[in-house]
Amino acid sequence: MTSKTALLSFTFFTLIASGKKNVIFVLADDMSRDTWGAYGGKDCLTPNIDQLTRDGTRFDRAYCTVAMCAPFRQELYSGRSPWRTGTLPNHSKSVRGTKSIVHYLKPLGYRVALLGKSHVGPAECYPFEKLGDVSKQVDANPEIMEKAKTFLDDCKKTENPFCLFIGSHDSHAPFTTGDPSAYDAQKITIPPYWIDTPELRQVMVQYYAEITNFDHLVGLMRKELEKRNLWKNTIFMVCSEQGTQLPFAKWTCYDNGLHTGLVAYWPNRSKPGSVIKELVSTADITPSLVDELGGKLIKGAVDGKSFLNLFKGEEEPIHQYLFGAFTNCRIIDNRERIYPIRSIRDKRYSLIHNPNYQSMTSNVTLTQALKMIEDPTTEPNDLNPPGSWVAKPAKNTVEQALVHKLHNRDEFELYDLRKDPFEIKNLAGHPGYQKIQKRLQTALIAKLTELGDDNPIATEKGFASVNSKKAKQN
Repeated sequence: MTSKTALLSFTFFTLIASGKKNVIFVLADDMSRDTWGAYGGKDCLTPNIDQLTRDGTRFDRAYCTVAMCAPFRQELYSGRSPWRTGTLPNHSKSVRGTKSIVHYLKPLGYRVALLGKSHVGPAECYPFEKLGDVSKQVDANPEIMEKAKTFLDDCKKTENPFCLFIGSHDSHAPFTTGDPSAYDAQKITIPPYWIDTPELRQVMVQYYAEITNFDHLVGLMRKELEKRNLWKNTIFMVCSEQGTQLPFAKWTCYDNGLHTGLVAYWPNRSKPGSVIKELVSTADITPSLVDELGGKLIKGAVDGKSFLNLFKGEEEPIHQYLFGAFTNCRIIDNRERIYPIRSIRDKRYSLIHNPNYQSMTSNVTLTQALKMIEDPTTEPNDLNPPGSWVAKPAKNTVEQALVHKLHNRDEFELYDLRKDPFEIKNLAGHPGYQKIQKRLQTALIAKLTELGDDNPIATEKGFASVNSKKAKQN
């Protein structure tokens, strides 16, 4: 090859590479979407996320399948449902043969990297270019930015387009970062699905501080892209992950657990201030990115669907229903508790099925409350929010119902999300909603049967059995 030919070849590759869109995806950790100003939050400071929403697109009905970290992230990166990857329980790893976004973008010339929290595996299924985890004990934003800058510099040298996922630890307990002094515990508004106690308010101050710290990272990353003249050619997405570890969010199938915050600046597609109101799944993100970036997925490779047409304002839905699941096994303090939950939702209603409703649900954050309920003489030295609910004297009927709901659920729960977005009033069994409940129940049973999960209690016992075998081996 002559030097002239080599130069032309290099120039051609450079032009092709520079014409490809890049991707930055910034992911929070246990952060409820309703804290963001973009979704109506009034107390928590999220100026950078709110600005991104004004400049781009807000997804109003984006949902994950399981409100736990490992299932969420493996659904996000693979585009497959947790039933298919075998990741219904937390701290689980995908089955062999699972393909992820790395497999789809790398052949297109992309460097696909993961910076910060991972919580996925095995490596053969998620062969990211690993840029390293970051601290949870101190503000990791400076460390994240330094590693991100080094990666961007290197991509420029190698002339590769990039897809970088940034996994922040912010908003996952214990709350250690951010500036709590920015908030006054007495001025925070307590949502109606929680009981107002001093302990809750104090934790919310710490939680909000981490959310604002995360928002600051979003702003820093955007400024870096703008400084490098990459902004107009980069898909920039910010996601809240599942809901908070505070009650009725993470570890449930309630809306505050499965409903994820998702905003995006998507070059040549996002219209400033636009809103997508159709149902969108976490599993849709990988196929949408692959679709946008020029990849082709073989039929059946993923369970999600590309949502690119929704940017056009088309009203044609890509999902009639979205399904949810919770598996109590493999959670600290409750590794073998049998309490599966399954759910189905459309654009208006959510139906939750608790097959083992005669038992009790719990997780690590509810353990203290459960002990206090089972033994009223228990006097913890340091009350957490659920424990403070149980300890609160002279509870009214609404508060009594919320304390009961911590560990006790009805077999079926039906909520009208238009009239009751906080899922306070259970409509299951009400005469006026029988047809709606039957329709959703029938669709849920059909889907679970298709997935081989028509008996969730048996499914969960299988997970518990695996736990027991591992414990004996250790």
